[in-house]
Amino acid sequence: MTEEQINKQMSDEQYTEPSQQDLDSSFTDGDMTSTENDSQTLDEVQDDDEMSLAIQNEPTVESVIEAILFASDEPLSETRIADIVESGVKQVRQHIDNLNERYEVNNNAFRIEQIAGGYQMLTLSPYNHWLKKLLRVRGDSKLSPAALETLAIIAYKQPVMRADIEAIRGVAAGDIIRSLCYKGLVKIVGRAEVLGRPMLYGTTKKFLELFGLNSLKDLPKIEELKKPPS
Repeated sequence: MTEEQINKQMSDEQYTEPSQQDLDSSFTDGDMTSTENDSQTLDEVQDDDEMSLAIQNEPTVESVIEAILFASDEPLSETRIADIVESGVKQVRQHIDNLNERYEVNNNAFRIEQIAGGYQMLTLSPYNHWLKKLLRVRGDSKLSPAALETLAIIAYKQPVMRADIEAIRGVAAGDIIRSLCYKGLVKIVGRAEVLGRPMLYGTTKKFLELFGLNSLKDLPKIEELKKPPS
């Protein structure tokens, strides 16, 4: 046998053509490894997404302030807000400014306003027309012209005695004053240092809320209420 024939025989013995079963097994093992790797990658991506979503939904001091003002039906003082969120008063003011800036950029229909010595989330005045269609004023909150007149006298003259109110109006005011006290708009604030120690009346925090005032200093000036000369 020649050297060339010997080498050919040795090569044939070393190389055996793979069977179809071997090929199938090889491809299957490869596919399984690839599938497992893909599955692990998808799981990792899903975990990252869930973690990112959880971080995004994590409450911040600013979002907590927004939530409590949204839920409150009365003004909250900055001190009360600071106590709830466990932050400083200065930080509370800054967060409220940030929220109002965001509302303005987003063209929201509401802002956080200072009212009755606190902060409250209020709808902007351009939307009053539609809100009036939604809201139905309760009968016990309606004020007659006489009640409004009496309330105005108390607001501007407080603390004021009943006798002074009646002197200005020219009629008895006992029933109207009691009605205003019942509605929570007027309260007894003391007694006058005169004979008989008559009671003195003044307005309440509810009065400020009802008329959208931060304090009594925001009442219109008397001059502003006078009719211009015809």
